[in-house]
Amino acid sequence: MRTFLTLLTLALMTTTSNAANLPTPPDVAKKPHTVKAPFGAERSDEYYWLRDDTRKNPEMLAYLNAENAYVDAYMQRLKPVEDRLYDEIVGRIKQDDSSVPFRHKGYWYYSRFEAGKDYPVHARRRDAQGVDAASIQKANDAGDFKDEQVLLDVNALASGKDYYSVGVYEVSEDNRLLAYADDAVGRRQYVIRFKNLETGEIYPEAIEGASPDIVWADDSRTIFYIENDPETLLTKRVKKHVLGTPVAQDPVVYEEEDDSFYMGLDRTRDDKFICISMSSTVSDEMRCAPAADPKEFFVFAPRERDVEYSADHYAGRWVIRTNEAGAKNFKLMTAPSEARSRKEWKEWIATSDDVFIDDFELFRDFTAIAERSNGLERLRVLKADGSQEYVKADEPAYSMGLSTNAEPETDWLRYTYTSLTTPATTYEVNTRTGERNLLKQQPVIGYDASKYVTERVWATARDGTKIPVSLVYKKGFKKDGTAALLQYGYGSYGASMDPGFNLPVVSLLDRGVVYAIAHIRGGEEMGRRWYEAGKLFNKKNTFTDFIDVTDDLVKQGYAAKDRVAAYGGSAGGLLMGAISNMAPDKYRLILSQVPFVDVVTTMLDPTIPLTTNEYDEWGNPEKKDFYDYMLSYSPYDNLSKQAYPAMFVGTGLWDSQVQYWEPAKYVARLRDLDTSNNPILFRTNMDAGHGGKSGRFRRYRELAEMYAFALDQLHVADTATPLK
Repeated sequence: MRTFLTLLTLALMTTTSNAANLPTPPDVAKKPHTVKAPFGAERSDEYYWLRDDTRKNPEMLAYLNAENAYVDAYMQRLKPVEDRLYDEIVGRIKQDDSSVPFRHKGYWYYSRFEAGKDYPVHARRRDAQGVDAASIQKANDAGDFKDEQVLLDVNALASGKDYYSVGVYEVSEDNRLLAYADDAVGRRQYVIRFKNLETGEIYPEAIEGASPDIVWADDSRTIFYIENDPETLLTKRVKKHVLGTPVAQDPVVYEEEDDSFYMGLDRTRDDKFICISMSSTVSDEMRCAPAADPKEFFVFAPRERDVEYSADHYAGRWVIRTNEAGAKNFKLMTAPSEARSRKEWKEWIATSDDVFIDDFELFRDFTAIAERSNGLERLRVLKADGSQEYVKADEPAYSMGLSTNAEPETDWLRYTYTSLTTPATTYEVNTRTGERNLLKQQPVIGYDASKYVTERVWATARDGTKIPVSLVYKKGFKKDGTAALLQYGYGSYGASMDPGFNLPVVSLLDRGVVYAIAHIRGGEEMGRRWYEAGKLFNKKNTFTDFIDVTDDLVKQGYAAKDRVAAYGGSAGGLLMGAISNMAPDKYRLILSQVPFVDVVTTMLDPTIPLTTNEYDEWGNPEKKDFYDYMLSYSPYDNLSKQAYPAMFVGTGLWDSQVQYWEPAKYVARLRDLDTSNNPILFRTNMDAGHGGKSGRFRRYRELAEMYAFALDQLHVADTATPLK
């Protein structure tokens, strides 16, 4: 076994474009360990020792550093390509950009960036005659900030820190105080702090170990927050804090005993109630209290397995989105303010086999309903007189959703629209007159949408199911089976991967690469049944769908069969690991970020964050039938002696969602079994968690490195060349 000193020396070797002179990848010790299941099953895990919850084991850290050094050495010859990609991506960003202002309780709120800085400035301006979203945007564009009040300058707060994130901030009901939650590690354990907006003073009291959920009571002295379990990071307790009192004495308002539930906090649309939401994969429960006097929280409707619901209150009634009574694609119901059980709910909008109700927003004279139909999003405006209309879209594949609509007493509905060729755009439409205003489109320097084409096609899965696929490429592309393809997928948790503008991908399109999003089962693009067909004992549909999409795109001539790259992260990293085992010959390259690849071992350990919350997503491997099924696809457990594609695997040392040791173990075992000569690169961000580095520019450096590797492996020219 090579020593770590030798590993580091090898990994730091200078490399050239001659493959024979490339550095030798790191090796790492094997240490016998047996993972046991409660019913007696055993598995050998020779790399289990790489797990260190403290992140301090010198041998483990040496290995991760050796892998990073190997990536540095391997990528040295591609550094000019990486730099060029980074400069292109960052060069498209308007550095002094700002968000669309929205009005709330006498102020206009927005965030803005300053040139050359990584973090936003959160600010507001008083509402006054002549002040509106357009005038504020004009002032921001001109660099005129004399009338603004800075809530948080995140650049100043992040100064000197390797990682920094503000998870949430909330202004008190009297507009005088600010509560915000920040994270300086990346593990999503937040600290809640308080700022006096009149004096600028940051109060000394701080609440540690919290989630980014904060709600003020009407007295503007009391907040409700959620305390995390320090080990599992589960949201465990809702507590109440009164400013000026000891944090250690904060009373518990509610404690969740069931580890399969997450918790959240919010105020209702009309600000009359503060509500605690408890949600598992298959059921929900809400507890609410009057915001003016939140002493007792009542149960809105008791939890029941396989009954999901969420409710909002406005104009003297509750509106509830729910799947109760077999409403797979959900329906809307109403209930009086005093309702305390499902018996008092009355159906308003019926469920449909073809239309999935995703969300809703209540207004004085209309209700906006976010829906999905035929794999695409749409917005329905239902007016008080019973008439309805749909917000129009102009492209075959797009993403559309509700924007920030902070005030319900308006005729204007704000919504966002984007596609693989159209940058993120915010519109407002007058629901009485039909007038539509473009409030803002994401500025992309040097980008011309007319030079690109987006398509929606349907691929056929092996069981006959039609899978929607969103495609984008540069105009002039010829479907002749010679191009390189980057295919992205996720397919878990019912999360829909809608086709939105991807600024970095433009650099790939300009080099002739086709980009595809496979809307595979496990997401919710085609409704609730689409999700259920890709979870638990149906999970393998997610993987075979992705592979079948690849086959279909190659067959149709969108790509050469030896120039296909697959890309996914987190649960999408599970997808990457599964397809690598199942169909390694279909892919030239796998790009996998923070991958969930050690499914069985992780799900057997309830101390790991997210495990118990997700039994209804993956199954509980303490039960043999789930254990056997999960074991049959778990990427780490199914690595075998075969030729694997080239891979770029990334993780964060402080990741709380997919622990760093999963990809570390996976790469170590993969190297033992891989019979190809394809490179396997493993990059660990030593200062970040699940989302990578903080700041708007630093994350693009990591992406540019991965893209440079991808272009090299796909034999794509490293400079942008126009297609003819």
